[in-house]
Amino acid sequence: MHEFDLIKHYFTWTPVPSEVRLSVGDDAAILQIPPHEEFIISVDTLVEGVHFPVATPAHAVGYKALAVNLSDLAAMGAHPRWFTLALTLPAVNQTWLEEFTRGLRELATEHQIFLIGGDTTRGPLSITIQVMGTAPKYQALLRQGAQVGDLILVSGNLGDAAAGLAVIQQRLNLAHEEATDCIQRLNYPSPRVELGCWLRDYATSCMDVSDGLVADLKHLLKRSQVGAKLYHQNIPLSGALHKLNLSTALGLALTGGDDYELLFTLPQQHLEQLKQYQLVNQIKLSVIGEITQQIEQVSLDYPLVNLPDGYNHFQ
Repeated sequence: MHEFDLIKHYFTWTPVPSEVRLSVGDDAAILQIPPHEEFIISVDTLVEGVHFPVATPAHAVGYKALAVNLSDLAAMGAHPRWFTLALTLPAVNQTWLEEFTRGLRELATEHQIFLIGGDTTRGPLSITIQVMGTAPKYQALLRQGAQVGDLILVSGNLGDAAAGLAVIQQRLNLAHEEATDCIQRLNYPSPRVELGCWLRDYATSCMDVSDGLVADLKHLLKRSQVGAKLYHQNIPLSGALHKLNLSTALGLALTGGDDYELLFTLPQQHLEQLKQYQLVNQIKLSVIGEITQQIEQVSLDYPLVNLPDGYNHFQ
């Protein structure tokens, strides 16, 4: 299949939203931004064998490639609008492309984000997606802003994706049902877009958990120039992780990557509004600690030998 036929068949989407003046097929796209909103952009690359195992189904690769980028928009409290895709393929495999596109488009449709352009080339399998969103002017969530006394919270459970990867790499044994659930969490993260938009009115800081809770929390602490105290009994664990010994489960939850949950700080006076949001939207939100004065220091009330910083591409 010719490159331009590939683009036309798989990546020229319709109908084109009214705010997109020009989409796929020209040298660049043209977008119209509402005057009362700000443009928020993020980009991530997923490389086979680094960000997803070689045998990962194409549907999951397409889904996850967009999900991890949507998670960045969620962390900023942004509403997803458009994205571009740069796809590097070792060869044109139409069966793989059909499934990849299906996974990509399912999540895009769910979050009403539209593909406006990109590039295709030949080489080792990698996917680069740049997402674009909008938020009301000066209302985007930032990593800075946490205040001493704020509560520290996370959405969902932590550590399942890391457990799923450990199962695939034969570093961890789980029962079949638990293993399947954890691998599903690795392949199909849930970007918390609606929660991020709601948090604009309440959170003092926010980010997503991609490289491990401790590592990402330290980034937030550095930007806010504060510290954190974590309570191990409040770290949210799934049923699968509860079946492991506590040290192993906490190690996965605190330092494992690929959770793509939101980590945020909240003044204590907003806790009641949070509980109401949690009840109405049936989402798990856990208070896992408190912001302290010890700048960039993370303490945990459990005697782990150490708290490694999480995943680092260059270590």
